[in-house]
Amino acid sequence: MPAPVRKAVIPAAGLGTRFLPFSKAVPKEMLPVVDRPVIQYVIEEAVDAGIEDILVITSRHKKVMEDHFDRHPELESALEAKGKNAEAATVRDLSSMADIHFVRQGEALGLGHAIGMAANHVGDEPFVVLLGDDIMRGPVLKGMVDLYAKHESSVVALMEVPQEDISSYGCAAADAIEGADNAVKVTELVEKPAVEDAPSNLAVMGRYLFTPTIFEEIAKTQPGVGGEIQITDAMAALMGREDMLGFTFTEGRYDTGKKIDYLRAMVDLSLQRDDLGPEFREILAETVRREGIV
Repeated sequence: MPAPVRKAVIPAAGLGTRFLPFSKAVPKEMLPVVDRPVIQYVIEEAVDAGIEDILVITSRHKKVMEDHFDRHPELESALEAKGKNAEAATVRDLSSMADIHFVRQGEALGLGHAIGMAANHVGDEPFVVLLGDDIMRGPVLKGMVDLYAKHESSVVALMEVPQEDISSYGCAAADAIEGADNAVKVTELVEKPAVEDAPSNLAVMGRYLFTPTIFEEIAKTQPGVGGEIQITDAMAALMGREDMLGFTFTEGRYDTGKKIDYLRAMVDLSLQRDDLGPEFREILAETVRREGIV
């Protein structure tokens, strides 16, 4: 029986240049989507998939993320004194969602380097990686964990994108697995290929499940695209030693590092809220009427 997947690594050390000037002082992972920062959605997704232990790879300018998941006794007491017990519980629960740890990446040396920093923490266990600015709604991570439990192979989340956009992503070629609706066997991985060289339009989408063997391959990986240690290169090497599967999905992903996707996340997730959705829907409908949008 395979070891359970208990640990997660969340790389969140990037500069967030697509959100300047906001991200000069505030990490992009702390962008609010209604009343929760993006990083909280990511951690909640991990917890919902059964993860108990989370390591966040951060940087010297992002201490506010650590503060968000720490206790704040003064605030809790002030809320309780005003009879706001539900709000106090919400604040208190942030520190007990999971065992959450933080380590700083001293230099921006790539996603592969950031994940490699988790080797001692993860040890010889399988683990998941969730990019810190990607919100996923739906059963993607849980599906990946279930796929690992069946095959004991590393798994990567894959989604089709327009062919002209594939050069912005890691790209996978894959073969179908008989009888599996969402699972494919990955046969090739290329980091940000030119459109004419891409083996498919299947893009790697911010969620990974690795066996601990990936750390050996990261350690051997030389800097690639952009002078960084690319996790895609380490994954390609890993495929020479063991199978890699893909979990395919079609919707529910928001890359909140992109302004337009952040706005889409704000709208979609607001509409799903029972306390905000009905009134917000009316506001949107009125805006559409006023602007003459059809």
